[in-house]
Amino acid sequence: MDGSEVLDYAREAVYVMLLMAGPLMAVALIVGLVIALFQALTQIQEMTLVFVPKIVAIFFALILFLPFMSSTLGNFMVRTMENIIVVGGSL
Repeated sequence: MDGSEVLDYAREAVYVMLLMAGPLMAVALIVGLVIALFQALTQIQEMTLVFVPKIVAIFFALILFLPFMSSTLGNFMVRTMENIIVVGGSL
């Protein structure tokens, strides 16, 4: 395994990480913006108001996106094991 293959594998790992974290981060961003807009419109400046709705939204998003996340991570793991078998077999 040379340097370019290692870089390709690292790039793929970062891409998988972004695919897995992206939907949850997007949900947290949208909920945070909606609550910030609500706070600005009503002039309620309670710092703890953001946490409960954001946690609940992330929980439901996690339930919604869990099949996609598990299949993405599972496919990456299968490719990783195949690479280990191929590289280990050529030694």
